[in-house]
Amino acid sequence: MTKKLAGVTVFAGAVLVASAVGGVFGVDVSLPVSTTAAFDGFAFDEFVAHWWVFPASVVFSLVALAAGVSGALFFSPFFMLVVGLTAPQAIGAGLLTELFGMGNGLRAYVKQGVVDYATAKWLLAAALPAVVVGAFSVHYFPESLLRGVFGVGLVALGGFLFYYETPENCEPGECEGEFLRQKNEGRGKTVVEAADGERYVYDTCWRPPGVALSAVGAFVTGLISAGLPEIVTTQLIVRCRVPPRVAVATSVFVLGITAAAGAAVHALNATPVWHVVAWSIPGVLVGGTVGTRVGKHVPSELMETGLGVVFGLVGVIVLVTTFLL
Repeated sequence: MTKKLAGVTVFAGAVLVASAVGGVFGVDVSLPVSTTAAFDGFAFDEFVAHWWVFPASVVFSLVALAAGVSGALFFSPFFMLVVGLTAPQAIGAGLLTELFGMGNGLRAYVKQGVVDYATAKWLLAAALPAVVVGAFSVHYFPESLLRGVFGVGLVALGGFLFYYETPENCEPGECEGEFLRQKNEGRGKTVVEAADGERYVYDTCWRPPGVALSAVGAFVTGLISAGLPEIVTTQLIVRCRVPPRVAVATSVFVLGITAAAGAAVHALNATPVWHVVAWSIPGVLVGGTVGTRVGKHVPSELMETGLGVVFGLVGVIVLVTTFLL
C-alpha cells in the first residue's frame, strides 16, 4: 500500500513539474476548442475538451488528503501552467476546488466533536478580513508580479513542508519559549470533548500570536490560494499546546469558512472558468473519498518532505518562466 501511494505521489509531482517544464518550451497540453458558448460564459466545447482535468483532480486530491496538505498547492499551479488560466483565475479556481474537496474532512471533524470553537472564532476574526483583502489584491496586481508572488509562495511553503515536523509528530508546547510560556499561564483551561469519549484539556493559549498567524496565513491564501493550514496548524501545536488532533480539526474548520469567503471574492471579480471547475470539483470529491480512507497507511513524514521538494521546484520554474524567459 505504501509503495503504491508513494508512486501516486511521485506521479502527481511529476505532473506538476512536467507541466511547468512544458510551459517553458511552449508545449500546449490542452485540446483545440471552439468558443461556442452554451450559457452565461460556459463553453460546452471547452468543457468537453478539458475532460483530462477530472483524472488529474482525482490524483491531486487523493495525494493532498492522504498527506494532509492543502489541495490548492496542487491545483493553482496546475490551472496556471497546464490549463493556461490567468493567475487570478487559477487562484480563484484553486480555492473553489479546495472548498469542495475539503467537505468530507470538515464534516468528519465536526461530527467527531474535536473542533476547538473557542479558538476558531478568534482565528476567524482575523482570517476573514485578511483573505478578503488578499483576494481583492490579486485583481489589482500586474500578472507578472502576481506570478512572482505565487512562485515565491510555493518555494516558501515547500520549504515549510520540508523543514517542519508533521502535526502528528509535534510535541505540544515544544517551541513555546519562555516569553510565550509566561503569557500562556493563568488563562484558564480549554476543554474539548470528542464524540468518541476522548477528552482534551489544555491551557488556553495567549491569543495574539495565533490571531496574527491566522491573518498572515489567510492573506497568503487569498493571494495564492494556499498557506493558512500549513502556517496555522503546526503553530497551534508547538506554540499554543493544542493537541494535534484538535489543532488539525480547528485549522480545517477555519480554512473551510475562510476559503468560502476567498472563493466568493474571486468569483465576483474574475472571469468565470466553469468549464474547468466543472471537472475539478467532481474530481476532488472522488479523490477525497479515497484519500480519507488511505491516509492512515501513508508515511506522512516521507510524503510531506517529497511534496515540499516538488512544490519548491515548481515555484522556481514559475519564477524562471515569469522573469527570465
